[in-house]
Amino acid sequence: MNPTLFTLTAFIAWTLFLLVLMEAMRSNLVLTRQVAPTGFTPDNAGLSPFMQRLARAHANCLEGLPIFGGLMLVALVSERTAVTDPLAYAFLAARGLQSVTHLASASATAITLRFTFFAVQMAIGAVWTWGLLAAA
Repeated sequence: MNPTLFTLTAFIAWTLFLLVLMEAMRSNLVLTRQVAPTGFTPDNAGLSPFMQRLARAHANCLEGLPIFGGLMLVALVSERTAVTDPLAYAFLAARGLQSVTHLASASATAITLRFTFFAVQMAIGAVWTWGLLAAA
């Protein structure tokens, strides 16, 4: 499996993992009668700060998947993974670190660090876009 295909698959798997974690925690809250089954909002408002950060980390992945996943998919379908392969693992690391930092804390330092990891992803996305357009 080349780096682009691995990264796309791992990005999808990470997004799914965050969803499963959130739903397992929500299920526990329902089963222990701490929250009614209808008591959830998409952003987990009213729940613990961790649950709110988890909802946001998952949403961040969903927001980025069409853009970054789309670029990787374009590279795969057009057989131009030479454009995305060199930075694929760096992208995946930045995405994972952004999510983990999001889950760990809402401090000013964590927010700055999280944005840094996101900025790395944006830069990689720009490089990929330019490279794919230039190769077209």
